[in-house]
Amino acid sequence: MRLLLVEDEDELARSLGNGLRAEGYTVDVAGDGLEGLALAESGGYAAVVLDLMLPGLNGFRICRRLRERGSTVPVLILTAKNGEYDEAEALDSGADDFLGKPFSYVVLTARLRALIRRGAAGRPAVLTVGDLTVDPAARRCRVGGAELHFTTKEFGVLECLAHRAGLAVPKTEILDAVWDHAYRGDLNIVEVYVAALRRKLLAAGARCGIDTVRGVGYRLADRRELH
Repeated sequence: MRLLLVEDEDELARSLGNGLRAEGYTVDVAGDGLEGLALAESGGYAAVVLDLMLPGLNGFRICRRLRERGSTVPVLILTAKNGEYDEAEALDSGADDFLGKPFSYVVLTARLRALIRRGAAGRPAVLTVGDLTVDPAARRCRVGGAELHFTTKEFGVLECLAHRAGLAVPKTEILDAVWDHAYRGDLNIVEVYVAALRRKLLAAGARCGIDTVRGVGYRLADRRELH
């Protein structure tokens, strides 16, 4: 099973490469972003371990380009920039997981195994409601040919509703799907994100909308019959 490691710190790249080979993987190593992108696009990898800060092309841009070009390879981002905004941007760029440095090698290999298992099961299908398309793997949305931009939480709420388009989805289910299980805040936080989604869908002229289902939650509905 082949892995691609894109890491510009020589000592870390050598250590990780040797460790992963000892686990039974075949490992190719790239020391800069441009080489890493070229190798990743050549295909055949079970997963890519990708540093964020790289010479030539950073990890965000590599991941974004892979997804734009249709690559479904699982990507695990490694970075010393361990903050929630970097994690959010990595996921929005199409990464599948994020691990801050310093990290546990045991955790790294466990996450890689999980990514490879999920990758083997196939890329999630693109969801369509009216003229809205939601791509869970690339974390991208379009209305017609125009791309819409959402925050991480907004995208999560929209994806949750799109998976059950036409059906009423309880607020509690949305909360469980999008927020951390440890969240103990106000359930009405979901309303804030639904309101933001409604504004953006309306501004884009989307032929779908989010209905309130009293006493239950929300429903993402096709509006094409109204156009």
